Amino acid sequence: MPQVPIIMPQLGESIAEATIINFLVNAGDNVEADQDIVEVETNKATMNVTSPCRGRISKWTAQTGESYLVGATLGEIEATKEDAAKTGFDTAAFTAEKAEAAKETKPAGAGRSRVDPTIRGLPVPANAAGASYISPRMKARMNELGLHAADLAGIAGSGAAGRVTVQDFENFIANLEKQKLTPASSMRVAVADAMRRSWTRPLAMVALPVNIDLLLAHRKSSNPKPGPALYALRALAIALAENSAPAGRLVGNKIVHPSAIDLGFAVEADDGVLVPVVRGADKKNLKELVIRYNELVELARQRKLPADATGGSIATVTNFGTFGLTFATPIPLPEQTLVLGFGVGRKVPSWNEAKQQFVPVTEANLTLSFDHRVLDGGAAGRLLQRIAELMLHPEQL
Repeated sequence: MPQVPIIMPQLGESIAEATIINFLVNAGDNVEADQDIVEVETNKATMNVTSPCRGRISKWTAQTGESYLVGATLGEIEATKEDAAKTGFDTAAFTAEKAEAAKETKPAGAGRSRVDPTIRGLPVPANAAGASYISPRMKARMNELGLHAADLAGIAGSGAAGRVTVQDFENFIANLEKQKLTPASSMRVAVADAMRRSWTRPLAMVALPVNIDLLLAHRKSSNPKPGPALYALRALAIALAENSAPAGRLVGNKIVHPSAIDLGFAVEADDGVLVPVVRGADKKNLKELVIRYNELVELARQRKLPADATGGSIATVTNFGTFGLTFATPIPLPEQTLVLGFGVGRKVPSWNEAKQQFVPVTEANLTLSFDHRVLDGGAAGRLLQRIAELMLHPEQL
């Protein structure tokens, strides 16, 4: 009778392997098509592998606690010709020789299978681990070209244990030179470097919609008019003045608390972003801040920010709503724990308890991205709730 292989399936768009947790059936057991037979764990969730057809489990070749690539053979099912044909593994097209070739080859003591994944939809090869180890020779060559390890993340190494060799690197560079290339501006390079350093931390985000009708009415009646992001900045300043711990930075096993509520805000300038800083944002009310805020926006666009208006901020506010975006995932600067995002306002229906009907309101999404080493979701959520509450009372800002 045909032996139908049990293949590690593609369990998600970006998942290339999974670890066997438990076999739900034993060798010799009869199974039905699509029956859960193996419990596996990916880097995202615990899932089940199902039987490809009806039949009897003839053997398991995989082991619990081991990781296997997509496309690896985990075991075999003895099935009838009819059931095997439904999976595409009939006796004519799937001979014993092909079945043997399809099995993984795994040396004794190896923890991972070495089969080539059959999946073709991944954005980079499943075995492209990037330059996890960089030899001194390659480091020198990378420094010469001004490259970082992150620039090599998509290279599939041909060296031992998948390491990227100098030859892999030179082939990568040679291929780049065949493409259309344009020089990155100094600002673009600086932003890229900051984001690369930021991404070395575990970052997370919480979000909350907030009614901004009162905020817009307050802005309309004000002279001069505060920018929408200034309302968010002032609300963040008050919230952090009440409890500055969420803006602390983890250094070693110590949390460094901020000594002042100095807040930055993102301004698009040329080919990048500048972050002017409002010093002591908790000490001045909205009306007192608006002139300085507008002045800093203009200076940032001209690339003429004074030294006292750059660096040293404890959090940043970014108004991605200026681009018509309702939602985004901003990344905190390397020296910060928090970044507050403000989306575009949209008319949405909201239930009015007094009128017992839906009424139109202007709503915008607030997002709070944070360093998960310092904050958990609950603390971040409470901070965002407080910011939203303050923005509902713009006259108090």
